Amino acid sequence: MTTLFDRAGGQQRPAGRQLRRTAALAVTVFALGTALPAPASAAPSGPRPATAPAEVAVHDQAVGEADQKAVLDYWTPQRIAALNGKPSDNPPRSGPDGAPWTSGSALTRTVGRLFFTDHGEDSSCTATVVDSANGSTVVTAGHCVNNGNLLGEDNQWSTHMMFVPGYHDGAAPYGKFVGRLGVAAATWLKNDAQHSEKFDGYDQAFVVLNRDAQGGRLQDVVGAAQKIGLDEPGDRPVYQFGYPRAASDPAREGLPEYTGARLAYCTGQAKEYPGTPDWPEPKDQWGTACVMGGGSSGGPRIAGFDPKSGLGTVVGDNTTSGFFDSAGQVCADDAPGCVRHLVGPQFTSDVTGPLYERAQRTT
Repeated sequence: MTTLFDRAGGQQRPAGRQLRRTAALAVTVFALGTALPAPASAAPSGPRPATAPAEVAVHDQAVGEADQKAVLDYWTPQRIAALNGKPSDNPPRSGPDGAPWTSGSALTRTVGRLFFTDHGEDSSCTATVVDSANGSTVVTAGHCVNNGNLLGEDNQWSTHMMFVPGYHDGAAPYGKFVGRLGVAAATWLKNDAQHSEKFDGYDQAFVVLNRDAQGGRLQDVVGAAQKIGLDEPGDRPVYQFGYPRAASDPAREGLPEYTGARLAYCTGQAKEYPGTPDWPEPKDQWGTACVMGGGSSGGPRIAGFDPKSGLGTVVGDNTTSGFFDSAGQVCADDAPGCVRHLVGPQFTSDVTGPLYERAQRTT
C-alpha cells in the first residue's frame, strides 16, 4: 500500500496527481491498486490548461440561531483535539521552509484555523480575514468549502463550518465564528479525479461568517484584515502561513506547529509550478519551498508582508505541492535533491474577483 498525505500534504499518488481530498483524513490515507509509473521529471512542453473567468456558486451554511448553536456545540474540545497530529520527541528545528510563527501582530489575529466536516469526516484547513464590505469574510481553498470523495466524485459542500482566528493550543483568543455562506467557482464543482489538474486554478473560495456570540463582526473583533490582491505578479518573495497537521520533513514531524496546534509559516522566492508532462498544471500556480502538510490548505500566500505589523497582501492560497531540483527543474518527489514547494493559484480578477465580490457584498 502507498501512503498519501491529503491535498496540501503534497505526497503524490503514483499517477502523479494528489487525490482530490482535503484534510478530512487524519494525516494519511492508503491507496488501493497497483502503483503506476512515476511521472516524468521534465516540465510540460505543450500548452498548459487555461483558467477561464469564473461563474459563482454559493451555498447557505448555518443561517439561523439554532443552526449556529448546533455548529458551536458540535466542535467540542475533544472533537477538535482528535484532528491534531501526534506529537513527537523531535527537537525544535526551523528554517525558511518551515518554522513556528511566534510573533504577535495583526498576523495572529487575521489567520486562523477553519474547522468543517467533509463527507461525514471532521477536517480542518486554514483561512484568512480579508478586508471586506461586510467585515465578515475569509478566504481559503476551494476544496475546504466544496469537495469530492476519495474517487473524485460526489461533490458536496462542507458542513459544520467554524473559523477560529488566532487559534493556538486549543484556545480561541478572539472567539469562534460560524460559517453563513460558502462561495466557490461553479467550475470547481465540476472537478473530478481524472481531470483535476485542469481545475486547480479554481481551488479558492470565500466563507462569509456570522457574528460571534456577542454580536460582533469578525473584522471588528480581531481589529485587522489583510488586503487581497488581484492580478499581482507571482514571481516575488512571499510568506505562506498555515495550521499543518503534518510535515514533509521527518525531523519536524510532530513538532507543535505541525500537529495543527499552532501557526506555522514558510518564506522565500515564489516559483511557478507547471506540473509534469502527464499532469500539467494551469498557469499561475505559485509557491515557495515549504514542509507544511495537510491542514495548511487554504492558508494565505502573502506578498509585501511586513513581519513587524503582520500585514501584507494575500495574492494566493495554499492548495497542493510541486517539486523542483537545485537547477529549478521539475522533479519527482522522491528524487535526490528534490525540494518540495507548497503551491496554489495566484488570485486574479477573472476568477477570484467575482467570488470576492459576491462574498463581501453579502449582508
